[in-house]
Amino acid sequence: MLRSRHRIERSFQSGRVGSISGVFMGDKQAVTVIGLGPMGQAMTRAFLAAGHPVTLWNRTASKADALVAEGAARADTIEAALAANELVVLSLTDYDAMYAILEPAAPALAGRVLVNLSSDTPERARAAAAWAQGHGARHLTGGVQSPPSGIGSPEMSTFYSGPADVFEAHRDTLAVLTGTDYQGSDPGRAALLYQLQMDIFWTSMLGALHALAVARANGIPAADFLPHAAATAASVPDFLAFYTPRLDADEHGGDVDNLDMAVASVEHVVHTTRESGVDAALPSAVLEVFRRGVRAGHGKDSFTRLGELLRSA
Repeated sequence: MLRSRHRIERSFQSGRVGSISGVFMGDKQAVTVIGLGPMGQAMTRAFLAAGHPVTLWNRTASKADALVAEGAARADTIEAALAANELVVLSLTDYDAMYAILEPAAPALAGRVLVNLSSDTPERARAAAAWAQGHGARHLTGGVQSPPSGIGSPEMSTFYSGPADVFEAHRDTLAVLTGTDYQGSDPGRAALLYQLQMDIFWTSMLGALHALAVARANGIPAADFLPHAAATAASVPDFLAFYTPRLDADEHGGDVDNLDMAVASVEHVVHTTRESGVDAALPSAVLEVFRRGVRAGHGKDSFTRLGELLRSA
């Protein structure tokens, strides 16, 4: 037994990987990571720092060089990477990349647990889970709510959904990456929640970037604008908390705000933007949505009434 363990350790140290499915070193589960963009590299380093043996595979093999020097093992083929460990973490651009990599190696999927941290749609996550099951693998969908720099921090979080027993079996290992937020058995739920977060994030960040463009056009540098931008961003949770029970009750009374006032407010933003010589496409798009609400007869209702228009678009 001791000699066997030494052979496994030498295999990891030398970068050669054989079929050692489900290996644990002490109480640390061995992991295969497929995909070595910035996120995959950060995940690999987090696993290594926590004492987990890691096997790597990437289409551009040289991306593994630094990580192998830090203690990871490189698999020469995708089949070897899958054979190395039960737990396989996918960090790829999307599910098309997953199929392109794994379909040619489908016979090697049997018995694997695929933790798919690639971004894609809920329906594609459900289809991928069914596809994996058809090849004898189990699938967990993940939605990482962290940039690469936050990997390894328990303050960050990742949505997971899929079979509860699979999640529970690997919860401690996945918690090395971020805090874990299990969302139930539907494989699509984690992907949906992730896309909802991205909807808020990118829309908000583009709005902030647009406001900064107007600020700089008027001689205000980013450093001077930051406190005001941060104060506005910090007020958003209070507004969300105020409107949430009304939204759930489908109550859109105009006692606090109304669309007529909102249209006037956004018109002023559009005019200021144009007078500053800045592209007004973004606030103009917002203005058009607000005007649609007024044209539909909701001028005296809260702007939250727009949710109905957006759902029926």
